[in-house]
Amino acid sequence: MGAQADDQYPSRPIRLVISYSAGGPVDIVGRLAGLKLSEALGQQVVADNRAGANGNIATEIVANSTPDGYTLLVGSNGSIAINPNLYRSLNANPLRDLAPVILLASSPLILVTHPSVPPNTVKELIQLAKSKPGTINFASAGSGSSAHLAAELFKGLAGVDLVHIPYKGAAPALTELVAGQVQVMFTGVSATLPFIRGGKLKGLGVTGEKRVPVLPDVAAIGESVPGYEVTTWYGLFAAAKTSPAIVARLYRALADALLSADTRQRLAALGAEAGGLPPEKFAPMIKQEINKWAKVVKDAGVRPE
Repeated sequence: MGAQADDQYPSRPIRLVISYSAGGPVDIVGRLAGLKLSEALGQQVVADNRAGANGNIATEIVANSTPDGYTLLVGSNGSIAINPNLYRSLNANPLRDLAPVILLASSPLILVTHPSVPPNTVKELIQLAKSKPGTINFASAGSGSSAHLAAELFKGLAGVDLVHIPYKGAAPALTELVAGQVQVMFTGVSATLPFIRGGKLKGLGVTGEKRVPVLPDVAAIGESVPGYEVTTWYGLFAAAKTSPAIVARLYRALADALLSADTRQRLAALGAEAGGLPPEKFAPMIKQEINKWAKVVKDAGVRPE
């Protein structure tokens, strides 16, 4: 694509491929980013949810697209940083085949329990798990999901034995937890807020380095388990070899939008913080994340379903 064409970008609608199904946090963040891009660039941005294979399908679509900035990807740490460690062969390698544009947002997960589970703090849960190894179970959105690996990292650092019960998605897992069919779960903050406030679940700890404003009384797990930190993040990507001028245009459009009060408020309602990392800082962060989860996947012997 020549310099003249770069100057005219975008001259037609942009396809925004979202790597998970409608209604989840990746979709919500992605559609917000699409709206802001459309406002800033003066072109229609069409959201296209392509769920499946833990986000690999969407990644492949964008990796194999023409690198002209008209097909973009909204991916998460699950599809971009965890999948390369889970799957022995990927048709698209995020490091090789994608160009990072911007870190859109990040949010912690939360460790929740059914009210029938006696512990009210992370320390108490660890004490109970150590006194009765293998008797506490935890639900997840599926084997190899961010929530599953957050629990595996917790098990390793806290030295506890919890039994994994995988479900086909976060929603059915959360439903079973609220019903008391399982005892513990790591999951998104926004999905659990109504249940915590309604007394149907207990929030024991958040996985970020600090507490979150929407749940100020819930401690960070790292306060009890040194070195523990898990952040779910969402980013925008183009195909590798996309013109640096186009990547820069996309970055500037969203970096400005992420500074706005309304964007920050909408993300805060999800328990998320606005991002803003530019490509040159986002890329090394992704490499660090891939290395971090490589160890967790190997140590826990995790395999995708």
